[in-house]
Amino acid sequence: MGDDCALLRLSAGHEALLTTDFTLENIHFRREWHPAKAVGHRCLARGLSDIAAMGGEPLAAFLSLALPAETPQRWVDEFLRGFLGLARKFGIRLAGGDTAECAGGVAADVVVMGQAPAGTAIRRRGARPGDSIYVTGWLGGAAAALYQLRERGRVEPASAARAYFYPQPRVAVGAWLRRRGLASAMIDLSDGLSTDLAHIGEESGVGAVVSESSIPRASSSPAGTSTLHFALHGGEDYELLFTARRGQPVPRSVAGVRVTRIGEILREKKVWLMDSHGQRKALLPRGWEHFSIG
Repeated sequence: MGDDCALLRLSAGHEALLTTDFTLENIHFRREWHPAKAVGHRCLARGLSDIAAMGGEPLAAFLSLALPAETPQRWVDEFLRGFLGLARKFGIRLAGGDTAECAGGVAADVVVMGQAPAGTAIRRRGARPGDSIYVTGWLGGAAAALYQLRERGRVEPASAARAYFYPQPRVAVGAWLRRRGLASAMIDLSDGLSTDLAHIGEESGVGAVVSESSIPRASSSPAGTSTLHFALHGGEDYELLFTARRGQPVPRSVAGVRVTRIGEILREKKVWLMDSHGQRKALLPRGWEHFSIG
């Protein structure tokens, strides 16, 4: 900070990982719903989750923040408190960025830089027929919380609110999988299980079958709603979805985070959901899609 460029040194024999994410007011958050501290936290969590999905070690973050002129200084201070608090937790620096005035609402562009030993970063394209499919944590909690915000303007219980407003990127899990060479392909669950599993299939040229009863669902689903729907199609859980070779022992917990086997990779390039009776139906990608119609 203070110079025209940031100087970052990679460890010998490592490759750089770079990811960038926009966070836009009234698209990714609303000020009447989301505390400023949570907005800052979530801005950085998105990029850290991308680094985690490749088994990387985060090094630094860059923040470009555009604000309407009337934005209260207290809001900005709380935003930075959330952003920098998460940065400290993962031992990374805010290495630079920019500020600007914007009439159209708050816009934050975050770049996160990480590293991984050369040739070891986990890609989306490594899944093969017969591989097992795993997820970390519990799915659908973020989508259920967003539903409550839209319907009621608040999230209950408090544990569900914290999981939604302050998601924890699975950096330690991703790095553990990379070091042991366990994951053949991996992606973070930012867009929803149905959509992100389709991304793995597209990049690897394979299909998949997922067991409905095996999906670990967050319990905080509002009355009258489906925990399965939120778990399949809700996004922003920032858990990891990964595959591992058949017979490869994968522990039920990594770095204190639950790991669950939910299905298998198929040669046929279709994705199926299997119910408790063994019946299959097509699992279409119905999670978050940018520029989707309808």
